[in-house]
Amino acid sequence: MQEWANQLCENRQFGSKMTDSKYFTTTKKGEIFELKAELNSDKKEKKKEAVKKVIASMTVGKDVSALFPDVVNCMQTDNLELKKLVYLYLMNYAKSQPDMAIMAVNTFVKDCEDPNPLIRALAVRTMGCIRVDKITEYLCEPLRKCLKDEDPYVRKTAAVCVAKLHDINAQLVEDQGFLDTLKDLISDSNPMVVANAVAALSEIAESHPNSNLLDLNPQTINKLLTALNECTEWGQIFILDCLANYTPRDDRESQSICERVTPRLSHANSAVVLSAVKVLMKFMEMLPKDLDYYGTLLKKLAPPLVTLLSAEPELQYVALRNINLIVQRRPEILKHEMKVFFVKYNDPIYVKLEKLDIMIRLASQANIAQVLAELKEYATEVDVDFVRKAVRAIGRCAIKVEQSAERCVSTLLDLIQTKVNYVVQEAIVVIKDIFRKYPNKYESVIATLCENLDSLDEPEARAAMIWIVGEYAERIDNADELLESFLEGFHDESTQVQLQLLTAIVKLFLKKPTETQELVQQVLSLATQDSDNPDLRDRGYIYWRLLSTDPVAAKEVVLAEKPLISEETDLIEPTLLEELICHIGTLASVYHKPPSAFVEGSRGVQHKRLPGSAGSGESVESPDAASAAGVSEAPPAVIPSQGDLLGDLLNLDLTPPTATGPTPPPSSGMQMGAMDLLGGGLDSLPPIPLRTDTPQSPQLPHQSPSPPDYSPTELGGDIGGSPAMAAGFGAPPAAVPASFSAPVSGGLDDLFDLGGGVGMPMGAYIPAKTLWLPAMKAKGLEISGTFARRSGVIQMEMTLTNKAMSVMTDFAIQFNRNSFGLAPAGPMQVLTPVSPNQSIEVALPLNTVGPVMKMEPLNNLQVAVKNNIDVFYFSCQYPISMLFVEDGKMERQVFLATWKDIPNDNESQFQIKDCHLNSDAASNKLQGSNIFTIAKRTVEGQDMLYQSMKLSNGIWVLAELRVQAGNPNYTVSLKCRAPEVSQCVFQSYEAVLKN
Repeated sequence: MQEWANQLCENRQFGSKMTDSKYFTTTKKGEIFELKAELNSDKKEKKKEAVKKVIASMTVGKDVSALFPDVVNCMQTDNLELKKLVYLYLMNYAKSQPDMAIMAVNTFVKDCEDPNPLIRALAVRTMGCIRVDKITEYLCEPLRKCLKDEDPYVRKTAAVCVAKLHDINAQLVEDQGFLDTLKDLISDSNPMVVANAVAALSEIAESHPNSNLLDLNPQTINKLLTALNECTEWGQIFILDCLANYTPRDDRESQSICERVTPRLSHANSAVVLSAVKVLMKFMEMLPKDLDYYGTLLKKLAPPLVTLLSAEPELQYVALRNINLIVQRRPEILKHEMKVFFVKYNDPIYVKLEKLDIMIRLASQANIAQVLAELKEYATEVDVDFVRKAVRAIGRCAIKVEQSAERCVSTLLDLIQTKVNYVVQEAIVVIKDIFRKYPNKYESVIATLCENLDSLDEPEARAAMIWIVGEYAERIDNADELLESFLEGFHDESTQVQLQLLTAIVKLFLKKPTETQELVQQVLSLATQDSDNPDLRDRGYIYWRLLSTDPVAAKEVVLAEKPLISEETDLIEPTLLEELICHIGTLASVYHKPPSAFVEGSRGVQHKRLPGSAGSGESVESPDAASAAGVSEAPPAVIPSQGDLLGDLLNLDLTPPTATGPTPPPSSGMQMGAMDLLGGGLDSLPPIPLRTDTPQSPQLPHQSPSPPDYSPTELGGDIGGSPAMAAGFGAPPAAVPASFSAPVSGGLDDLFDLGGGVGMPMGAYIPAKTLWLPAMKAKGLEISGTFARRSGVIQMEMTLTNKAMSVMTDFAIQFNRNSFGLAPAGPMQVLTPVSPNQSIEVALPLNTVGPVMKMEPLNNLQVAVKNNIDVFYFSCQYPISMLFVEDGKMERQVFLATWKDIPNDNESQFQIKDCHLNSDAASNKLQGSNIFTIAKRTVEGQDMLYQSMKLSNGIWVLAELRVQAGNPNYTVSLKCRAPEVSQCVFQSYEAVLKN
């Protein structure tokens, strides 16, 4: 303890002399009594010595709270060092002695008016650190004076004190007007005051996400950018983080901000560099890619990121984790910097593994030879984890860069020849993936793999080898012997190996039925009768029933052609990546998790999105805040012409989606159809799930490493020896669950339970179906449809008619960006093939969390539909009433205040002609479509209905509907903070009232 105290004393330098360690060595009895006497001494030097002893005792954990009144008396001094020590004591013990702490209030007030700015700042800083409710109200006046102090050092300290006080008593801070004063400090002449004001407001805004404290506008941004050049490094970080929360109005403003932030990239502090990178990455989203400045900015981003890799390992790791995100979003930034990520011999393992990951992401045809040479070298290192990752990286290169596949396979075979056990096992795992990516191309290496069968002891490697033997059983003469050798210790194997072995032996049986009947019966018996694992048992029963009832169907299911595996299986999901890019330079970017995943509670957790794909605004709770969510806030973008759409859709791969196994519903983090129609292809849609006719029957487990492509129409034909096969199987044993006897069919149950008797609200308006896609424009596919809102769920209801001569299957749908973020909430459910001249009804649930782009007209929706024939596109318009939510009824006082608050320029007036309803009937009809009547009054025989509605993105629309008895023409006045929606709202009024 004494050594620790001495070291602390040396490091922190308590007091002014190096000999202060003596204060930590005393072991006297009656020490408190002696200290009390010294603290009340008339001699200033003795008093200071006593306070130092008290602080030393407090530091080593002794309870010296009994001296509280005596120490507080020492506050009345001109000695700055002594005052600092007393304030330190006060901060430590004020919470446990709140009644005594009030004694210090007068001194605080007095110190806040001291001629010395250091003492004024010290007083206000200590005030903020004393977390005692009884004292806070006494501190408001001193704090108010300090916020307007002539000295910038005092003002910047007071700014931080407001944030601390807000944490203790938020209501007090708001009532005293400190938040407004803090906002005024953003215009301060001193850059450090500006930085601290921004930091304080950001801190408060994080704990109150809806407060809109940092009301950023071009003028404020200009002030922040001016202060950015002159404040300290931490001040720069606060300002840059604040800038990252701003959404520029257009690409010109975006470019202007980027130009003024770019010099920060050359800063010595890595935190400043990463904060600047975050701002630039966000604002680049709004720059056109054909702009010269865009290319210049890409070139400027590379050197600072490379420089970060020359720091110490811990900083390198943080930089690498951030670079990993950046190259996933914009690989072109570092595409010429591959050598920087080559591993050094003295790099720690965590740096090596991260560099390896980035190397794969940057691998391309241009640099693959370099990368492979490096990876082969790494595979001979001594660090086992690193070697494993290097071998896997070679496999990922083969999958990513097709031209390098042969060289990668050759490299893997060379590594297998080393006979190093863990290298061989990793190589077999990645070769299995290469076989999946390039079927019937590299099977000549199977013989070499089989030679190493005995050395495999890891479950993943054994499972991979078993998959290879089962998949290519017809090319391996002794496949049955190889699989039988694994079967000997079946119950000792891991579940992964057991499942793979079961599938492989069934595949072998389907290929060589006469030779392997005994083997398949043995494995089915082991899986169903001797196993406790439900997954293994269920798969065994399914295979048993398939083989015993319909061997042809068994062959179609088990030996179906498998879809190719994707190039990048470990990319971060796009929505999450966008959020993480907005958190570059924070813990979220190191963990690769959103803050909500590791920050407890809701405080400080806000979901951020890049401006190019962000929604038109956050949902707002009150009409007063509705302007923040207006459609007008959506970044402008050029609407693509039909020709552009066609050109971008032609390259979509038309491989049918997998449909063999159940697919979990899309999570909220990755909504189906949430990507840009003009960007990725429709193949990214989740596979279509199958349901059984009986809700109780269990789901089919997945086959082999990933579900095969179940396409019975492409298969067919009998299999050799099927009579022998069927003869060898009786019914499954009695242990088969009863539900397995139910026939599995492709019948479509209502996946979203929309047909389960849920009625629509009384009077809800649903437009008649219109023709969206004529058959002559879609190779025989005709689509007509409408939109409906049923029990709060928006649905796109379509009739698909096949007017072609061939069967249509494998339907999928995707939307382009649109004004309100409409996107499919799940896959398009067309599970049965559509025969010629057949029509089917499809109800597609929609959500409003997709990407946003302002359309013309506002309610225009561009749709692409894919089937086994081609991709077709069309445009349709949805009634905006589908977006009116169920909680759109305003309180009367709020309605009145909001109506007055919205500028008169935002008011639009329309005539609804030939409508023969009285006011009550009109009100009831409109309420069915979530247009709520707040109040009604009659003036000179004219009924006036005051109504409100709320759109799904939080926009409130207020209306005044005038109905004159005997007059078929109504007048509707609409007021909204986003007046662009008024025309569409009027069209909905007209449609609802006249239908």
